[in-house]
Amino acid sequence: MAAPIHLVADFWRARGWQTAIQPTQFAGHAVKLAQEAAASGCRLVLAAGGDGTLGDVANGLAHTETALGLLPLGTGNSFAKELQMPRPTHWDKHKLLQAADALADGRVQRIDLGKMEDGERSNGRYWVLWAGVGADGFLVNTLEPRPKWSKKLGTVGYAAQGLAVAPKIPPIQARVEVDGRIFEDEFMLALVSNCRRYAGGEVVISPHARLDDGLFEVWLVRGSGVPHMLEALLKIKMGRHLQDDEFTLVHGRHVAIHTTPAMPAQADGERAGHSPLICAIQPRALRLLVPDTAPPDLFTHPAEKL
Repeated sequence: MAAPIHLVADFWRARGWQTAIQPTQFAGHAVKLAQEAAASGCRLVLAAGGDGTLGDVANGLAHTETALGLLPLGTGNSFAKELQMPRPTHWDKHKLLQAADALADGRVQRIDLGKMEDGERSNGRYWVLWAGVGADGFLVNTLEPRPKWSKKLGTVGYAAQGLAVAPKIPPIQARVEVDGRIFEDEFMLALVSNCRRYAGGEVVISPHARLDDGLFEVWLVRGSGVPHMLEALLKIKMGRHLQDDEFTLVHGRHVAIHTTPAMPAQADGERAGHSPLICAIQPRALRLLVPDTAPPDLFTHPAEKL
């Protein structure tokens, strides 16, 4: 029986597209492959993987006319949940064909990207979903790369690993600057977000966010310690964080996060060096093939044809 990814290639060929499957060979290879595809005039690159693969391909396609489409094959697939796409499981990988069908009936939207401006640490890397310092950066840098047993369990495996190391997360004193506004306190999390969902897509942290409005949603969550962290996640899950004094939401285009001590950072769920974390919005920098399952209110601008 053909592998699901080959069935997807056949699906697009049947619609008149020329297709090629390009497996990645090393970390960051997807960036290079996407750059080569754009340079050769490809109209569409489908990123088969999770949020990290999505981020790599977006880095290769930023500010080009080549569109990116997501084929969710990762363990978290937060962005696939954002777009309400069919998501394959270990028991039903053929849902990937349903995802391809949703993309084929979709439209193209130009979405914002975040760009990390501290060249020494990030080399000007773009990100799609979020970048953060604090609890999430610590967990990503401690847990990744994850063992196979954890990946097979998906978010359950990640949660189990996370709870085991959570007591080691140190409190941080942070100074956060958003478009010239200064916020200083003890934070468990300083998150720069470009989307609605968070924590592997399991919670909605920014219910009114748009993917193309030219603004970040910057979340500053006060406190420290595992009980406080679990309470904060529960509040987000229940939507109570929107009226909670321990959560501060700031909208902006340029964000600089300095911490004491220096803390690991994450971007799209991947390691992203250490603080300071400096990010700038890149308005409508990526052409995204949006499946027909996506909520229409994710966007402010009209769609384009593929």
